[in-house]
Amino acid sequence: MPRTEHWFEPARFGLFVHWGPWAQAGWEASWPLVGGVVGLPLGQDIPADTYHANAETWQPNPAAPEEWIAAAAAAGMRYAVLTTRHHDGFALWPSSYGDYGVARTAPGVDIVGEFVAACRRHGLKIGLYYSLPDWHHPAYPPFTDAMRPYVFGQYPAPTAEGLAEYQAYLRGQITELLTDYGTIETIWFDGAWERSPEMWDVDGLEQLIRQLQPDILINNRLPNHGDFDTPEQFVPPEPPPGPWETCLTMNKSWGFNAIDDHYKSPATLIHTLCEVAGKGGNLLLNIGPDGDGHIPQPQADRLAHFQRWMERNGEAIIGSSAGLKPWQFHGPTTLKGQMLYCHLLMQPVAPVSVRGVPVHHLQQVRILGHSEALPYEIRVPVMDELMDIDGMGEVMIDVPEAYRDPVATVLVLEFDCDPARFEPVAPDMENLA
Repeated sequence: MPRTEHWFEPARFGLFVHWGPWAQAGWEASWPLVGGVVGLPLGQDIPADTYHANAETWQPNPAAPEEWIAAAAAAGMRYAVLTTRHHDGFALWPSSYGDYGVARTAPGVDIVGEFVAACRRHGLKIGLYYSLPDWHHPAYPPFTDAMRPYVFGQYPAPTAEGLAEYQAYLRGQITELLTDYGTIETIWFDGAWERSPEMWDVDGLEQLIRQLQPDILINNRLPNHGDFDTPEQFVPPEPPPGPWETCLTMNKSWGFNAIDDHYKSPATLIHTLCEVAGKGGNLLLNIGPDGDGHIPQPQADRLAHFQRWMERNGEAIIGSSAGLKPWQFHGPTTLKGQMLYCHLLMQPVAPVSVRGVPVHHLQQVRILGHSEALPYEIRVPVMDELMDIDGMGEVMIDVPEAYRDPVATVLVLEFDCDPARFEPVAPDMENLA
């Protein structure tokens, strides 16, 4: 059984947390240090010394992870991933490797430990993000203003001695993260574009990780390795062939960016969750807490919208599998056993049609969250009726306006068989005479 089938794919919905010293200043995560990047249009351009000086005065609140994880659990999320160390090199745990992190600037504070404990209290699986680059480490080498503008694929290479030192640093920090905090369900790498797989020693890292945590999942950003794909900031038109997870921001920034008020609507975010689940993927939705560790109000409001919707409709997301083909229903669909969930992302102006399903095995149609059965009609090919073929047909459902959800109504079609695996049964022609 693939590792992802244990918990990852049924989870469907998780929380991404980008938090670091940048939040105190209201900057995007890490990228202002190198002058910004095209993919983050509202990021700043901050001189290297100014950027790193900000970290010296940041005192992260150890109580912050409880706020994040409690909100995630209430919103129906099943796992969470924290940026333990982003590209800027600041470590959120008291690492013995390197001198840039809470071990020096906030003695006694361990945000990773608090995050892990909060996840366990609320029953969420634990993920740790770790950046392969470190733009502060002396052997990497560190980024300086003289290196501007940042160009992908052209970061200065370390010396041979520096590379060996940096590889030992990576292995040391990863060993701490996967040894000191009990079972960790996934490690989420990033930044591999800056070095070759050989320079990262990806095979050695993968072997180390599997030795320390045999059941852990590794994302596909450790080159040539990984248990799941990670499309970023979009839903792929066709799902990847294996397990996958879309990571998505609520606005245009990963970190707490004080100038970014370009938020997606709650309906857009909930619809994205429906679409991702309908394609058999997971949604890893990001928050960027402020410098004090609080969830910014626009992000908290959107999590509250998820809570309301998931309390009624979470059954159609959590534990589901990909649903019907696009031609069968105008919207995402998910499956769970003999239950087909049809997600109405637009308010219907006519009866809703579900095509290519075993209509003679349909037991009931209802709206998720309501017990009343809805009336429906079925349509089948005329010859199937004449020849008494137990085949596929179309279901027509009128959705009462009073029962419609303002964001996304979910119809439940209950069958006495698996509607995705049903094979039409033709009559025995020899015995018809």
